[in-house]
Amino acid sequence: MAHMPRTDAVQNRRRILAAARSLLSTRSLDVTMRDVARAAAVGPATLYRHFPTKRDLIEAVFAENVQECERIVEEGRADPDPVRGFTCAVTGLVVHNLAHRGFVEAYIATSPEQDWFAAHRRVLLSRLMEIVRRAQEIGALRGDLTSSDLVLLLLAVRGLSALPPGMRDGAARRYAELSLDALRGSSLRERPPLDDDLADRATGLDEAVRLAERGGLERREGAGAGAADPA
Repeated sequence: MAHMPRTDAVQNRRRILAAARSLLSTRSLDVTMRDVARAAAVGPATLYRHFPTKRDLIEAVFAENVQECERIVEEGRADPDPVRGFTCAVTGLVVHNLAHRGFVEAYIATSPEQDWFAAHRRVLLSRLMEIVRRAQEIGALRGDLTSSDLVLLLLAVRGLSALPPGMRDGAARRYAELSLDALRGSSLRERPPLDDDLADRATGLDEAVRLAERGGLERREGAGAGAADPA
């Protein structure tokens, strides 16, 4: 008879995964196992019993993210229009990755610790490049576009995490829009001016960037003032 895990063990595993997912969505991979145990309200022994290494934990946390990225690219591949398929795939990946900062770092990392991600990354980029080649054949995408360019595009989206959370989805879509425009083939370079809706969105993003910059400046000034106070 198969051994069934105890209810408390199942609950602990769920709490650990939820805590790790929350930490890794907002922070980089420097999140420690101790950070996760503290956030999940479990002891280190319980954490290591479920996940002996940080790599085991990261793989478990990001398994759903990998599946979602694969689904996004597969939808793009299935579209008979390669331009539309590439547009949807890139936009979907950019929006998803901005919401999961730690996942992007793990997915792009080249260290041996993340070799599990490397295999998935190779497959994903290979499938995405299939769409690219189909679009290049009809002159819809620039001919010198490579998989390295796609990695660079996805890495750059991390900078948008400095924006207020409520503005990030719109910022991700606008970033994807501008990036896709830069990747178009010469036959599709000319585009009409922004309509009123896009112009309003761009104005809103400008304001969000100013707020983010102002907040960063205030934090630095506050830190400087604190350092100057006598002990």
